[in-house]
Amino acid sequence: MGRSVVVTGANSGIGLATAVELARHGYDVIGTVRSDAKGEVLRDAAREAGAVVRHVVCDVADAASTEQAFKEVFAMTPDGLWAVVNNAGYAIAAPVEETSDDDARAIFETNVLGPARVCRLVLPGMRERGTGRIVNVSSIAGRVVTPMTGWYAATKHALEALSDALRQEVGGFGVKVVLVEPGSFGTGIWGGADDRMAPVTDGPYAQAYERARAVTGRSGSMPDPVWVARTIRLALGSKHPLPRYLVGVDAMVGTALDAITPTALADYVKAATLGLRKVPFVG
Repeated sequence: MGRSVVVTGANSGIGLATAVELARHGYDVIGTVRSDAKGEVLRDAAREAGAVVRHVVCDVADAASTEQAFKEVFAMTPDGLWAVVNNAGYAIAAPVEETSDDDARAIFETNVLGPARVCRLVLPGMRERGTGRIVNVSSIAGRVVTPMTGWYAATKHALEALSDALRQEVGGFGVKVVLVEPGSFGTGIWGGADDRMAPVTDGPYAQAYERARAVTGRSGSMPDPVWVARTIRLALGSKHPLPRYLVGVDAMVGTALDAITPTALADYVKAATLGLRKVPFVG
């Protein structure tokens, strides 16, 4: 059996693609899911690909659930857990003004504190063995912010900052920390965000909600998340992985454009795209 890897949020999207991709290439994969029913989805997908994936039930937003899940993981990996892919997370699409404190806390609990507590649990063993990998799945939103994604982007900015610090802190112990920053892929994450958006027919952001829904509804035409999974496999298989991997043409182009475009102009274009600013008449 190959090296043991935990993939969080492994029943759909990037997590599912990654768990199956790694298992197909010889890794001993344990996926975290929030119910045994979702574990069946994971196992079935792996079986169809000719691979085997085990699972544990874990809600990374809950400290007790995470601690119990990783006790089970450590019991399942007597030779030691070599790597963890922190993928579990979700998105919300709403203006900063219309996002409640509870919703903001909840997304930080899952997208930031969840990966952090997983790292705290796995690092002692990695440090003792003098080897290990932590792959944190961020997003292009960790670099480029657009209207209606402020809270989601805030969590990804925070995850990137923590990852940068962690990489510097644990590198001397033989543990490598990698950020993967996907662009838009057909994962369904923004479909979930759409489900959290209350119907808005009037008010200052009505048009922005409508246009945001139009964008999030295009996930079926987006690239397959297997490309992100393959990048994660590359990062795990490389002796000297890069600190960051941008995945997707939109991620690469968007990052480059955001870096060279004056902030005021970029702000205006992004806001105009969602109907929050008027486009000047060009005659």
